Amino acid sequence: MRRVALVGAGVSKFGVRKASYRDLIWEAGKACFDSIPAVMPKDVEGLVVGSVMPERTAFQSHIASLAAEALGIKPSALSARTEHMCASGTVGIRYAYAFIAAGLADLVMVLGVEKLTAPTGEEAILNMGAGVDREWEAAFGLTAPPCFALAAQRHMAAYGTTEEQLALVGVKNHNHAAKNPNAHFNKGATLDQVLCSRMIATPLRLYMCSPITDGAAAVILASEERARALTGKPVWIRGTGQALDGFQLTSLPDDYARWPALERAARAAYRMAGTAPHEVDLAEVHDCFAIAELIACEELGFCGKGEAGAFVASGRSDYGGDVVVNPRGGLIGCGHPLGATGVAQAAEVFVQLRDEAGARQVPDAAIGLTHNNSGMGEHVVMIYGKEPV
Repeated sequence: MRRVALVGAGVSKFGVRKASYRDLIWEAGKACFDSIPAVMPKDVEGLVVGSVMPERTAFQSHIASLAAEALGIKPSALSARTEHMCASGTVGIRYAYAFIAAGLADLVMVLGVEKLTAPTGEEAILNMGAGVDREWEAAFGLTAPPCFALAAQRHMAAYGTTEEQLALVGVKNHNHAAKNPNAHFNKGATLDQVLCSRMIATPLRLYMCSPITDGAAAVILASEERARALTGKPVWIRGTGQALDGFQLTSLPDDYARWPALERAARAAYRMAGTAPHEVDLAEVHDCFAIAELIACEELGFCGKGEAGAFVASGRSDYGGDVVVNPRGGLIGCGHPLGATGVAQAAEVFVQLRDEAGARQVPDAAIGLTHNNSGMGEHVVMIYGKEPV
Protein backbone atom coordinates (compact mmCIF):
# COMPACT_ATOMS: atom_id res chain seq x y z
CA MET A 1 0.00 0.00 0.00
CA ARG A 2 1.15 3.51 -0.83
CA ARG A 3 1.61 6.20 1.80
CA VAL A 4 -1.11 8.87 1.91
CA ALA A 5 -1.05 12.40 3.31
CA LEU A 6 -3.31 15.39 3.83
CA VAL A 7 -2.11 18.34 1.76
CA GLY A 8 -4.96 20.83 2.21
CA ALA A 9 -7.84 21.58 4.58
CA GLY A 10 -10.58 24.15 5.06
CA VAL A 11 -13.55 24.68 7.34
CA SER A 12 -16.64 26.87 7.06
CA LYS A 13 -18.05 28.88 9.93
CA PHE A 14 -20.16 26.56 12.09
CA GLY A 15 -23.42 27.73 13.65
CA VAL A 16 -27.03 28.57 12.84
CA ARG A 17 -26.32 29.81 9.34
CA LYS A 18 -28.44 31.59 6.78
CA ALA A 19 -26.17 29.94 4.22
CA SER A 20 -27.73 27.24 2.08
CA TYR A 21 -26.42 23.69 1.79
CA ARG A 22 -24.64 24.65 -1.45
CA ASP A 23 -23.23 27.81 0.18
CA LEU A 24 -21.63 25.69 2.91
CA ILE A 25 -20.03 23.45 0.26
CA TRP A 26 -18.62 26.50 -1.53
CA GLU A 27 -17.30 28.02 1.71
CA ALA A 28 -15.44 24.92 2.91
CA GLY A 29 -14.26 23.99 -0.59
CA LYS A 30 -12.81 27.44 -1.23
CA ALA A 31 -11.05 27.44 2.16
CA CYS A 32 -9.55 24.05 1.33
CA PHE A 33 -8.28 25.09 -2.10
CA ASP A 34 -6.94 28.34 -0.63
CA SER A 35 -4.81 26.27 1.78
CA ILE A 36 -2.98 24.54 -1.11
CA PRO A 37 -2.67 26.99 -4.04
CA ALA A 38 -0.81 24.40 -6.12
CA VAL A 39 -4.04 22.37 -6.46
CA MET A 40 -6.88 23.48 -8.72
CA PRO A 41 -10.32 21.85 -8.93
CA LYS A 42 -9.37 20.37 -12.32
CA ASP A 43 -6.50 18.49 -10.64
CA VAL A 44 -8.73 16.59 -8.21
CA GLU A 45 -9.44 13.05 -9.41
CA GLY A 46 -11.98 12.06 -6.79
CA LEU A 47 -14.55 13.47 -4.40
CA VAL A 48 -16.14 11.78 -1.39
CA VAL A 49 -18.91 13.68 0.42
CA GLY A 50 -19.99 12.80 3.95
CA SER A 51 -23.57 13.90 4.61
CA VAL A 52 -26.23 12.28 6.76
CA MET A 53 -29.65 13.73 6.09
CA PRO A 54 -29.72 16.27 3.24
CA GLU A 55 -32.88 14.61 1.94
CA ARG A 56 -34.66 15.71 5.14
CA THR A 57 -33.01 19.09 5.80
CA ALA A 58 -31.89 20.40 2.40
CA PHE A 59 -34.42 18.42 0.35
CA GLN A 60 -31.57 17.25 -1.86
CA SER A 61 -30.08 13.94 -2.85
CA HIS A 62 -27.35 13.05 -5.42
CA ILE A 63 -24.99 14.96 -3.13
CA ALA A 64 -21.55 14.00 -4.46
CA SER A 65 -22.43 15.13 -7.97
CA LEU A 66 -23.95 18.37 -6.69
CA ALA A 67 -20.81 19.13 -4.67
CA ALA A 68 -18.49 18.24 -7.55
CA GLU A 69 -20.29 20.60 -9.90
CA ALA A 70 -20.41 23.36 -7.28
CA LEU A 71 -16.66 23.13 -6.73
CA GLY A 72 -15.67 22.72 -10.37
CA ILE A 73 -14.39 19.18 -9.83
CA LYS A 74 -14.86 16.58 -12.56
CA PRO A 75 -13.98 13.28 -10.87
CA SER A 76 -12.17 10.80 -13.10
CA ALA A 77 -11.46 8.10 -10.50
CA LEU A 78 -13.92 8.34 -7.58
CA SER A 79 -17.23 9.99 -6.77
CA ALA A 80 -19.22 8.84 -3.74
CA ARG A 81 -21.31 9.85 -0.76
CA THR A 82 -20.82 8.33 2.69
CA GLU A 83 -23.66 8.19 5.22
CA HIS A 84 -22.64 6.74 8.55
CA MET A 85 -24.35 9.08 10.98
CA CYS A 86 -21.82 10.97 13.14
CA ALA A 87 -18.83 9.16 11.65
CA SER A 88 -19.74 9.93 8.03
CA GLY A 89 -16.86 12.32 7.44
CA THR A 90 -14.17 10.09 8.90
CA VAL A 91 -15.52 7.08 7.01
CA GLY A 92 -15.22 9.21 3.87
CA ILE A 93 -11.56 9.89 4.70
CA ARG A 94 -11.00 6.15 5.15
CA TYR A 95 -12.55 5.50 1.71
CA ALA A 96 -10.32 8.09 0.06
CA TYR A 97 -7.26 6.86 1.95
CA ALA A 98 -7.85 3.26 0.86
CA PHE A 99 -8.48 4.32 -2.74
CA ILE A 100 -5.21 6.25 -2.93
CA ALA A 101 -3.22 3.62 -1.01
CA ALA A 102 -4.43 1.03 -3.50
CA GLY A 103 -3.18 3.10 -6.44
CA LEU A 104 -6.59 3.92 -7.90
CA ALA A 105 -6.17 7.71 -7.55
CA ASP A 106 -3.53 10.24 -6.53
CA LEU A 107 -5.55 13.26 -5.41
CA VAL A 108 -8.98 13.09 -3.69
CA MET A 109 -11.03 15.64 -1.81
CA VAL A 110 -13.21 14.59 1.13
CA LEU A 111 -15.93 17.06 2.02
CA GLY A 112 -18.38 16.85 4.91
CA VAL A 113 -21.48 19.03 4.97
CA GLU A 114 -24.71 19.30 6.91
CA LYS A 115 -27.51 21.85 7.12
CA LEU A 116 -29.19 20.67 10.32
CA THR A 117 -31.09 23.76 11.45
CA ALA A 118 -33.48 23.67 8.47
CA PRO A 119 -36.37 23.63 7.99
CA THR A 120 -37.01 24.20 11.74
CA GLY A 121 -35.25 23.47 15.00
CA GLU A 122 -38.10 21.26 16.12
CA GLU A 123 -37.88 19.12 13.01
CA ALA A 124 -34.12 18.87 13.44
CA ILE A 125 -34.70 17.12 16.77
CA LEU A 126 -37.13 14.72 15.07
CA ASN A 127 -34.64 14.10 12.26
CA MET A 128 -31.89 13.20 14.73
CA GLY A 129 -34.05 10.29 15.86
CA ALA A 130 -33.19 8.67 12.53
CA GLY A 131 -29.70 8.05 13.89
CA VAL A 132 -30.96 5.41 16.29
CA ASP A 133 -33.47 2.64 15.70
CA ARG A 134 -36.58 4.71 15.02
CA GLU A 135 -39.01 1.79 15.31
CA TRP A 136 -37.70 0.13 18.46
CA GLU A 137 -35.88 2.87 20.39
CA ALA A 138 -36.49 6.42 19.14
CA ALA A 139 -40.24 5.85 19.25
CA PHE A 140 -39.91 5.25 22.99
CA GLY A 141 -37.70 8.25 23.65
CA LEU A 142 -34.30 6.55 23.52
CA THR A 143 -32.65 9.20 21.37
CA ALA A 144 -29.05 10.32 21.83
CA PRO A 145 -29.32 12.44 25.02
CA PRO A 146 -30.96 9.77 27.21
CA CYS A 147 -28.70 7.05 25.80
CA PHE A 148 -25.56 8.95 26.74
CA ALA A 149 -27.17 9.96 30.04
CA LEU A 150 -27.42 6.24 30.84
CA ALA A 151 -23.70 5.92 30.13
CA ALA A 152 -23.00 8.88 32.42
CA GLN A 153 -25.13 7.44 35.22
CA ARG A 154 -23.34 4.11 34.93
CA HIS A 155 -19.92 5.78 34.96
CA MET A 156 -20.86 7.81 38.03
CA ALA A 157 -22.16 4.76 39.85
CA ALA A 158 -19.19 2.55 38.98
CA TYR A 159 -16.31 5.00 39.35
CA GLY A 160 -17.51 7.92 41.44
CA THR A 161 -17.42 10.36 38.56
CA THR A 162 -19.06 13.63 39.60
CA GLU A 163 -21.30 16.13 37.87
CA GLU A 164 -18.56 18.71 38.34
CA GLN A 165 -16.09 16.53 36.45
CA LEU A 166 -18.58 16.22 33.60
CA ALA A 167 -19.03 19.99 33.70
CA LEU A 168 -15.28 20.55 33.43
CA VAL A 169 -15.36 18.93 29.98
CA GLY A 170 -17.86 21.58 28.93
CA VAL A 171 -15.78 24.35 30.48
CA LYS A 172 -12.61 23.21 28.72
CA ASN A 173 -14.19 22.78 25.33
CA HIS A 174 -16.16 26.02 25.40
CA ASN A 175 -12.98 27.87 26.39
CA HIS A 176 -11.02 26.18 23.60
CA ALA A 177 -13.77 27.17 21.13
CA ALA A 178 -13.33 30.80 22.18
CA LYS A 179 -10.00 30.68 20.31
CA ASN A 180 -11.60 29.19 17.18
CA PRO A 181 -13.27 31.74 14.87
CA ASN A 182 -15.15 28.96 13.05
CA ALA A 183 -16.77 27.53 16.19
CA HIS A 184 -20.50 27.74 16.88
CA PHE A 185 -19.79 29.20 20.34
CA ASN A 186 -17.00 31.73 20.93
CA LYS A 187 -17.67 33.13 24.42
CA GLY A 188 -16.16 30.43 26.65
CA ALA A 189 -17.86 29.21 29.82
CA THR A 190 -17.34 29.10 33.56
CA LEU A 191 -17.97 26.12 35.80
CA ASP A 192 -21.00 27.87 37.29
CA GLN A 193 -22.45 28.52 33.84
CA VAL A 194 -22.15 24.86 32.91
CA LEU A 195 -23.50 23.55 36.23
CA CYS A 196 -26.41 26.00 36.18
CA SER A 197 -27.39 25.40 32.56
CA ARG A 198 -30.65 23.63 31.78
CA MET A 199 -30.87 19.90 32.43
CA ILE A 200 -31.27 17.94 29.18
CA ALA A 201 -31.08 14.31 30.37
CA THR A 202 -29.86 13.71 33.91
CA PRO A 203 -26.96 14.31 34.59
CA LEU A 204 -26.21 16.00 31.24
CA ARG A 205 -26.85 19.73 31.17
CA LEU A 206 -27.08 22.02 28.15
CA TYR A 207 -23.42 23.12 28.22
CA MET A 208 -22.33 19.48 28.41
CA CYS A 209 -24.07 18.73 25.08
CA SER A 210 -23.16 19.48 21.47
CA PRO A 211 -25.59 21.78 19.62
CA ILE A 212 -27.36 21.17 16.34
CA THR A 213 -25.28 23.08 13.82
CA ASP A 214 -24.81 23.94 10.15
CA GLY A 215 -21.32 23.61 8.71
CA ALA A 216 -18.91 22.07 6.23
CA ALA A 217 -15.27 21.05 6.08
CA ALA A 218 -12.96 19.69 3.40
CA VAL A 219 -9.54 18.03 3.18
CA ILE A 220 -7.44 16.94 0.21
CA LEU A 221 -5.60 13.61 0.34
CA ALA A 222 -2.66 12.78 -1.91
CA SER A 223 -0.36 9.89 -2.65
CA GLU A 224 3.18 10.24 -1.32
CA GLU A 225 4.62 11.26 -4.68
CA ARG A 226 1.99 13.95 -5.23
CA ALA A 227 2.10 15.11 -1.62
CA ARG A 228 5.85 15.69 -1.65
CA ALA A 229 5.56 17.58 -4.94
CA LEU A 230 2.73 19.80 -3.68
CA THR A 231 3.87 20.84 -0.20
CA GLY A 232 6.83 20.79 2.12
CA LYS A 233 4.54 20.07 5.07
CA PRO A 234 2.30 17.06 4.33
CA VAL A 235 0.42 15.52 7.24
CA TRP A 236 0.65 11.74 6.97
CA ILE A 237 -2.10 9.24 7.68
CA ARG A 238 -0.29 6.75 9.89
CA GLY A 239 -3.06 4.47 11.12
CA THR A 240 -6.79 3.83 11.27
CA GLY A 241 -9.26 1.47 12.90
CA GLN A 242 -13.02 0.91 13.01
CA ALA A 243 -15.15 -1.44 15.09
CA LEU A 244 -18.85 -2.09 15.73
CA ASP A 245 -20.53 -3.79 18.67
CA GLY A 246 -24.16 -3.05 17.83
CA PHE A 247 -26.76 -0.60 16.56
CA GLN A 248 -29.55 -0.87 19.12
CA LEU A 249 -28.81 0.06 22.71
CA THR A 250 -29.97 -3.39 23.73
CA SER A 251 -27.34 -4.94 21.44
CA LEU A 252 -24.46 -3.38 23.35
CA PRO A 253 -22.57 -4.83 26.30
CA ASP A 254 -24.48 -4.34 29.54
CA ASP A 255 -21.93 -1.87 30.95
CA TYR A 256 -22.61 1.34 29.03
CA ALA A 257 -19.57 2.97 30.68
CA ARG A 258 -17.31 0.63 28.70
CA TRP A 259 -17.01 0.90 24.94
CA PRO A 260 -14.99 -2.14 23.84
CA ALA A 261 -15.48 -1.32 20.15
CA LEU A 262 -13.57 1.92 20.67
CA GLU A 263 -10.77 0.10 22.47
CA ARG A 264 -10.49 -2.33 19.53
CA ALA A 265 -10.57 0.45 16.91
CA ALA A 266 -7.90 2.37 18.81
CA ARG A 267 -5.72 -0.72 19.23
CA ALA A 268 -5.84 -1.33 15.47
CA ALA A 269 -4.98 2.30 14.71
CA TYR A 270 -2.08 2.42 17.18
CA ARG A 271 -0.68 -0.83 15.82
CA MET A 272 -0.86 0.38 12.23
CA ALA A 273 0.65 3.75 13.17
CA GLY A 274 3.46 2.22 15.18
CA THR A 275 2.69 4.51 18.09
CA ALA A 276 1.18 4.46 21.58
CA PRO A 277 -1.31 6.60 23.53
CA HIS A 278 1.37 8.45 25.50
CA GLU A 279 2.90 9.66 22.22
CA VAL A 280 -0.26 11.44 21.05
CA ASP A 281 0.04 15.23 21.36
CA LEU A 282 -3.53 16.21 20.53
CA ALA A 283 -6.78 14.31 20.13
CA GLU A 284 -10.01 15.40 18.50
CA VAL A 285 -12.49 13.09 20.22
CA HIS A 286 -16.22 12.78 19.71
CA ASP A 287 -17.60 14.76 22.67
CA CYS A 288 -21.22 14.76 21.52
CA PHE A 289 -21.83 14.79 25.28
CA ALA A 290 -19.33 15.36 28.08
CA ILE A 291 -19.48 11.71 29.14
CA ALA A 292 -18.41 10.65 25.64
CA GLU A 293 -15.12 12.53 26.01
CA LEU A 294 -14.48 10.95 29.41
CA ILE A 295 -15.07 7.40 28.17
CA ALA A 296 -13.09 8.08 24.98
CA CYS A 297 -10.07 9.19 27.02
CA GLU A 298 -10.19 5.88 28.85
CA GLU A 299 -10.72 3.62 25.84
CA LEU A 300 -8.07 5.48 23.82
CA GLY A 301 -5.58 4.74 26.59
CA PHE A 302 -4.94 8.29 27.78
CA CYS A 303 -5.87 7.24 31.32
CA GLY A 304 -7.03 4.13 33.15
CA LYS A 305 -10.61 2.88 33.23
CA GLY A 306 -12.67 4.94 35.62
CA GLU A 307 -9.99 7.63 35.91
CA ALA A 308 -11.22 10.08 33.25
CA GLY A 309 -13.07 12.35 35.68
CA ALA A 310 -9.90 12.96 37.67
CA PHE A 311 -7.88 13.07 34.43
CA VAL A 312 -9.90 16.06 33.19
CA ALA A 313 -10.16 17.73 36.60
CA SER A 314 -6.37 17.69 37.04
CA GLY A 315 -5.79 19.36 33.66
CA ARG A 316 -4.17 16.37 32.03
CA SER A 317 -6.42 16.72 28.95
CA ASP A 318 -5.61 20.40 28.48
CA TYR A 319 -2.64 22.51 27.41
CA GLY A 320 0.36 21.63 29.54
CA GLY A 321 -1.09 18.20 30.36
CA ASP A 322 -0.61 14.72 28.90
CA VAL A 323 -2.58 15.30 25.69
CA VAL A 324 -4.62 18.29 24.50
CA VAL A 325 -8.13 16.98 23.92
CA ASN A 326 -10.33 18.94 21.51
CA PRO A 327 -8.20 22.06 21.00
CA ARG A 328 -10.66 23.46 18.44
CA GLY A 329 -13.49 23.20 21.01
CA GLY A 330 -14.81 19.76 20.18
CA LEU A 331 -18.41 19.13 19.28
CA ILE A 332 -19.56 20.88 22.46
CA GLY A 333 -17.89 24.16 21.52
CA CYS A 334 -17.81 23.95 17.72
CA GLY A 335 -21.16 22.27 17.13
CA HIS A 336 -21.88 18.97 15.44
CA PRO A 337 -22.92 19.21 11.78
CA LEU A 338 -22.87 15.40 11.51
CA GLY A 339 -21.22 14.72 8.14
CA ALA A 340 -18.79 17.62 8.57
CA THR A 341 -17.55 16.75 12.06
CA GLY A 342 -14.97 14.08 11.24
CA VAL A 343 -13.58 16.14 8.36
CA ALA A 344 -13.33 19.22 10.60
CA GLN A 345 -11.43 17.11 13.14
CA ALA A 346 -8.96 16.10 10.42
CA ALA A 347 -8.64 19.73 9.34
CA GLU A 348 -7.75 20.68 12.91
CA VAL A 349 -5.06 18.02 13.12
CA PHE A 350 -3.78 19.26 9.75
CA VAL A 351 -3.21 22.84 10.94
CA GLN A 352 -1.88 21.70 14.32
CA LEU A 353 0.77 19.40 12.85
CA ARG A 354 1.82 22.16 10.45
CA ASP A 355 2.10 24.65 13.37
CA GLU A 356 -0.59 26.84 11.79
CA ALA A 357 -3.27 26.75 14.52
CA GLY A 358 -2.61 30.22 15.89
CA ALA A 359 -3.89 30.93 19.40
CA ARG A 360 -4.85 27.30 19.95
CA GLN A 361 -1.57 25.79 18.73
CA VAL A 362 -0.43 22.73 20.69
CA PRO A 363 3.33 23.20 21.24
CA ASP A 364 5.57 20.81 19.32
CA ALA A 365 2.63 18.75 18.05
CA ALA A 366 3.87 15.78 16.03
CA ILE A 367 1.12 13.15 16.37
CA GLY A 368 -2.62 13.79 16.27
CA LEU A 369 -5.61 11.48 16.66
CA THR A 370 -9.25 11.81 15.67
CA HIS A 371 -12.15 9.74 16.96
CA ASN A 372 -15.79 9.56 15.90
CA ASN A 373 -18.56 7.41 17.27
CA SER A 374 -21.95 6.64 15.80
CA GLY A 375 -23.93 5.96 18.94
CA MET A 376 -22.06 4.18 21.69
CA GLY A 377 -21.43 0.96 19.76
CA GLU A 378 -19.48 2.05 16.69
CA HIS A 379 -16.17 3.90 16.59
CA VAL A 380 -13.63 5.11 14.05
CA VAL A 381 -10.08 6.25 14.88
CA MET A 382 -7.49 7.97 12.67
CA ILE A 383 -3.88 8.73 13.60
CA TYR A 384 -1.86 11.38 11.77
CA GLY A 385 1.78 12.41 12.02
CA LYS A 386 4.32 14.94 10.80
CA GLU A 387 6.35 11.97 9.66
CA PRO A 388 5.10 8.84 7.84
CA VAL A 389 5.33 5.38 9.34
